[in-house]
Amino acid sequence: MGTPSAVIFDVGRVLFEWDPRYLYERLIEDDQALEAFLANVVTKEWHFQHDAGRPFAETSAELRAQYPEHAELIAAWGPRFNDTVPHPIPGMLEIVRELDAAGVPLFAITNFSGEFWPAWSQQHVEIFDRFRDVVVSGDEKLVKPDPAIYALALDRFGLEGPDAVFVDDSPANVAGAKDAGIHAVLFTSAEDFRAELVRLGLLRAE
Repeated sequence: MGTPSAVIFDVGRVLFEWDPRYLYERLIEDDQALEAFLANVVTKEWHFQHDAGRPFAETSAELRAQYPEHAELIAAWGPRFNDTVPHPIPGMLEIVRELDAAGVPLFAITNFSGEFWPAWSQQHVEIFDRFRDVVVSGDEKLVKPDPAIYALALDRFGLEGPDAVFVDDSPANVAGAKDAGIHAVLFTSAEDFRAELVRLGLLRAE
């Protein structure tokens, strides 16, 4: 296998933190009620439908019908989605800038609602303008770790699997990328990922 010359990033929980708690802790004062709402109503499984391409208007209508007592809280998800992605992961945007300055081609494959992506990513154009292309699952109606999304991404990026290193926080997504022939790394911290990039010769040791 050759040495990677490009880097493909996941976005949520790799470049930027993501957690619905950041939104709903502002709206639900009681800790027990907050935990119950996150565990039973706006679950990760429910939100995964948006990543797969379902519109919020449909998913929220279904959820409000199931939990009418939480209709206002459910409705807040769409217009306030950006509040669930509050800040960068420490050290990661610096790595993006450093790779870009070194001329390393940058790409991303993200499980993200195609409906929510434009407004959120426009808040971070200084970062995403450095990327040559981003595959957004909600736009493609394909989600990681489906093999089809990796095949689509490599084709669009003009890469073969061994040409790229891919970083993701999900073991399943990392396994899927490895199956596609990509040098895939499980994200643990910016420090660990930077060390791997140095080992691969994509960044210089500090």
